[in-house]
Amino acid sequence: MNAITYLVIDGENIDATLGVSVLDHKPLPEERPRWDRVLESSQEVWSQDTKGLFFLNASSGYMPMGFVQALMAMRYQPIPLAGPSHVKVVDEGIKQMLDAIADQDRGNVILASHDGDFVPEIQRLLRAGRKVAIMAFPEFLSSQLHDLVDDGLEILDMEHDINAFQVPLPRLQIIELEDFDPTLYLR
Repeated sequence: MNAITYLVIDGENIDATLGVSVLDHKPLPEERPRWDRVLESSQEVWSQDTKGLFFLNASSGYMPMGFVQALMAMRYQPIPLAGPSHVKVVDEGIKQMLDAIADQDRGNVILASHDGDFVPEIQRLLRAGRKVAIMAFPEFLSSQLHDLVDDGLEILDMEHDINAFQVPLPRLQIIELEDFDPTLYLR
């Protein structure tokens, strides 16, 4: 059986973090992730076939059909979930998906989210010897997820490691001294 990576996208979480925490405004079209690049880059992480699973909250009864069709054209499987307003349907669906992957005899995971709610499922995958990575803006990642790095969790920066964006984002990041270029601050 060939190795496979499941790219699991928490669409709500990525969109909210980008708009609220990174940009401080609703993203313009050129500031949105290029999901085709994300899928292509994900295949390169572990040199494996990758299946994109994009979770959407459809509890309102509405699906953004233009976006859904675009996802399908890029070879993603949209997963529009609905449920009562008190249930975090996307989170619950992702938890079920991660458990289903762990129940199989194969499958590595790249999870696009900043949310610490998935720690138990990620720990289970890591204990089973699976490769697991979180794709996010590391500066906004749950500390519970950061704590799993020692257990083998990889952290992929959406902007710098995955190249998901067409324009540089206004992010304040920690700079390793060896990478520090003071001339950038003199302009």
